[in-house]
Amino acid sequence: MKFFKSAMAALMTALAGSVLLSAPAFGQINSIQELLNQVRSDAAEQERINQQRVAEFQSSASEQTAELQRARNELAQLEARARQVEASFQANQNRIDELKGQLTEAQGEFGEVFGLARSMAGEFKSTLDRSLITAQFPNRTEVLGRVAESDALPSAIDLNAIWQTMLNEIEQQREVETFSAPVAGIEGAADVTRVGPFVAFNQDGQFLQYNPPQATGEDLPLLSLLPAQPGGAIQSAANDVLSANAGDVVYAPIDPTRGELLKTFDLRPGPWERAMQGGPIGMIIIGLGLITAALGILLIVRLFLIRMAVAGQKRKSQPSKSNALGRVMLAYEGARNADADTVELKLDEAILQESPKLEFGLNFIKLIAGIAPLLGLLGTVTGMIQTFQAMMIYGAGDPQLMAGGISVALVTTMLGLIVAIPLLIIHSFAASLARGVQSTLEEQSAGIVARHVESRGVGTVGVAPMTNI
Repeated sequence: MKFFKSAMAALMTALAGSVLLSAPAFGQINSIQELLNQVRSDAAEQERINQQRVAEFQSSASEQTAELQRARNELAQLEARARQVEASFQANQNRIDELKGQLTEAQGEFGEVFGLARSMAGEFKSTLDRSLITAQFPNRTEVLGRVAESDALPSAIDLNAIWQTMLNEIEQQREVETFSAPVAGIEGAADVTRVGPFVAFNQDGQFLQYNPPQATGEDLPLLSLLPAQPGGAIQSAANDVLSANAGDVVYAPIDPTRGELLKTFDLRPGPWERAMQGGPIGMIIIGLGLITAALGILLIVRLFLIRMAVAGQKRKSQPSKSNALGRVMLAYEGARNADADTVELKLDEAILQESPKLEFGLNFIKLIAGIAPLLGLLGTVTGMIQTFQAMMIYGAGDPQLMAGGISVALVTTMLGLIVAIPLLIIHSFAASLARGVQSTLEEQSAGIVARHVESRGVGTVGVAPMTNI
């Protein structure tokens, strides 16, 4: 029991200490009684706050109930107004139907005629909206739209405008005209040359595409630059039209599909895009080809300079170490006092030392020229494997799924041949230059040996050996 009392005392002391530490704003509390008084005071204050909040909530609930009632009254008034408007709308609709019936009865047989006129006006407006000539006359379809959408009888002026617009379209289809019109992406109006309803291009020879009026009614330019220009003979024909004088007869570009064929140029890949279709193997072929072609050109330049240096040495009697022939001549100077056989061997040795310098890099060019078609064949096999895998997974119904593999197969073969053919030409030209220099060295070496033998004299060699030979 004594132990229990001491434990309770310790617990109360710890509790009081924790309360004192956690609530320093209450001031210093010296006893349990003061702590209890403080707790009772706080509880009473909290009860008062809660009672105040309940009172405020009850007052707010009364206001909310009144607001809800006002909203319900307003809703009832709006519903009554809606029923009144709906009844008025229905009465007006009935009146409209009645008047339409009277109009149809009054029109009699003319109703069918005007109905046909409205139908034809709508169809012809749709045709003109897709015509390139509308870019020059953007407002010519307004009367057709008014006739097609109107419920009233069209006037004689509107009916005449239909066939007059048809005649204008027929006449403009044979004209080549230049006019000003806004072009998307170009500030201000640009001068545009139109060849019938087929093609249009600006004064720089850039082809334009026609964009029919948007159904949203947005004020957008009807013309814009073609994403990919055709170039070549088509571009040249456009320039001929721009530079022609009045009365001149020149060839003009014509797109019978009225723009669809020119748009396909955007789908045609350029040279770099075509090369990228070869995949990693194609990139390897291109890399090897560029490196080897650069090496081959450097070798050709180097051999050409060597050939010029050897040709210059042939006109000099004083040998120089800066060229191959000079080094051969210096080899003879070192063996001038030896016999003819020794001189010949020394000269052959000097020529053999020059040959690797002349033939440096030729075997590498020849090797890459032989490897490039093999890499192209490897790409072909890889591309066909991809094609067959696509056919196995997706079937052969969609050619686009097989286009990637076929592109790899064909493009890598093309790249291999494109790389191999120039490299073979470079190798042949460089080898020809190297053989020319070697022939010059051998020719000059033979001349040096002959002059050496002559300088030694016939008596030295002996008549009998000459006869035996």
